[in-house]
Amino acid sequence: MRAVGDVAEAQAAAFLERQGFKVVARNVAARTGELDIVALERGVLCFVEVRARSRAKWGAAEETVGAQKQRRLARVAERFLASWPDRDAKCRFDVVAVTPDGMTLIRDAFRVDG
Repeated sequence: MRAVGDVAEAQAAAFLERQGFKVVARNVAARTGELDIVALERGVLCFVEVRARSRAKWGAAEETVGAQKQRRLARVAERFLASWPDRDAKCRFDVVAVTPDGMTLIRDAFRVDG
């Protein structure tokens, strides 16, 4: 499964760059989780979760980013931001859904309070 995820993440990174994003980091790991892609879009620091689905019958890829996953991503994002030169940077969480039909970018896919 990891190989499938790696391919999806590479495809998503290329897709984001074609959309005008600048990828600044990939596979940012921390004890609590991992950020698939960190990218800049027009000065906004975007933490991008890549979700791949081979079949629609399992549900939409973006539906698999539940509340618990969102909290984990937020914790890793906080750690990343602590080492980012502009700690007051505007940030958001995006999702790239990768399916056999293509890719969909969901900007500002979720918000984390706190």
